[in-house]
Amino acid sequence: MVWSEQEAAWADGVAVARAYAVVHGHFLSPTTALWEGHPTGVWAKNGKAAARRARENVELRAAGLPIPSAAGAMTETRQDQLDAIDPGWCPVWDTGWQRCYRLVQNHIQAGGTLPKTVGNVVVQGEDLGRWVTAQRYGWEQLLPAQQWILENTLGLQAAEEDERPVKQTQDTKWAANLAAARQFHAREGHLRVPRKHVEHLETEVGPTGRQGGADGGLVVKLGTWLDNVRKRAAKLPEQRRTDLDQLGMRW
Repeated sequence: MVWSEQEAAWADGVAVARAYAVVHGHFLSPTTALWEGHPTGVWAKNGKAAARRARENVELRAAGLPIPSAAGAMTETRQDQLDAIDPGWCPVWDTGWQRCYRLVQNHIQAGGTLPKTVGNVVVQGEDLGRWVTAQRYGWEQLLPAQQWILENTLGLQAAEEDERPVKQTQDTKWAANLAAARQFHAREGHLRVPRKHVEHLETEVGPTGRQGGADGGLVVKLGTWLDNVRKRAAKLPEQRRTDLDQLGMRW
């Protein structure tokens, strides 16, 4: 009886997974996903853990090493069922990465062009242009297999040096934060900034306009920055302390 109930629950999960994949074009659901009243995201997460356990056991067996336990490992039959729905449902890397990759791939196969601009193509809550840009900028952090996939299926390559965002020095970071503080003070007449306040600079700060928001401006977590400055006030250079004193900084 217990066995039949477990099999019935599995069959229900597979049916929901199949329905999810038909609508979304993949079975790479976020953990929070619900579909047809079923906690698909959690079910998929548990399935991945079981499939990876089975994969580890296969590797141990191939290496002639003892297998601690077969408990919790997914059977080949169940793996085949999910592979038939989506061959990439259980990647060796992060599921979120695989989901974005598939969404970009599906977008192109549907006749779209490779998303390159932040905010232009958002599918299932994923900003595909932002993701593509992040892969090119972070190419060196990708696994060789991920690089191969991106290069051979999407035509992506590592960003050239002159394309990459300029790394801010401590001086440029201070200048940006100070500019945000001055902007807040000019507008509000004081520097009593709430802890969670975020200031959007109206002008770009620094030698280039690359860093910051998608509109070319700069987003500064001003409240957090001021709290951190207070904590290390004793170590601040005199000029920096003077700059903030002129704005009525409360230490």
